[in-house]
Amino acid sequence: MRSRYFLIVFIIYLTTGGFKPGHDNGTAVTIIQFKNWVGNKEMKLFDETYTNQFGEPMVITKFRYYISHISYTDAGNEIVLPEYYLINQADSLSKIIQLPAAGIKAISFLIGVDSIKSVSGVQTGSLDPMNGMFWTWNSGYIFAKLEGQSDSSNALAHSFTWDVGGFRQPENALRKIKLTLPANPPGNTIVINADVLKWFDGTHRLKISQSPVCHQAGKLAMQIADNYSAMFSVSP
Repeated sequence: MRSRYFLIVFIIYLTTGGFKPGHDNGTAVTIIQFKNWVGNKEMKLFDETYTNQFGEPMVITKFRYYISHISYTDAGNEIVLPEYYLINQADSLSKIIQLPAAGIKAISFLIGVDSIKSVSGVQTGSLDPMNGMFWTWNSGYIFAKLEGQSDSSNALAHSFTWDVGGFRQPENALRKIKLTLPANPPGNTIVINADVLKWFDGTHRLKISQSPVCHQAGKLAMQIADNYSAMFSVSP
């Protein structure tokens, strides 16, 4: 009976928050949560028609991007994580990343997959080709994907598909992002917002009507990558 009593107490301890917020089994953690937006509206797949800066209507059906080589400073030491994360709007769990540190003041990461992984053949986990983010005909990964329908598209069924990739110079679409983080975030959770409207109007003005399809490395992929490198911001 005594052992059963302690077992019940231990279960209650776990289920009622026995581990303090911001800690995982005694180790300090910071939760990074990605939220995808279309301007000031939180993104919904299939269910809503949005309009970009050029008045082009669009229904978004897929929105995915790789985050890799996350780097931050903890207690004066630079930490670089070797993992590759696929942020998928259709998968809420994919938009949460746990970092083994607290009090992080800045963070940087790559959008995309580096050349080593791109030429290493079939991978597993987030890099599994079954995720639909691998160019089998071009030996490389799709770094970011935006797909949907738009009346402005002259492609089949008014679809538009922007698959961005390319790791070889001079058509390297990898982009490094650096963000300053708020001090003492509530619950040790930092929200990083990604605004898909930045894909269209930034360094380059890109219209669905003019370029409904991007399926390979090249000039258009580089231009889209230039634009979406500015899509991230941090909630205060």
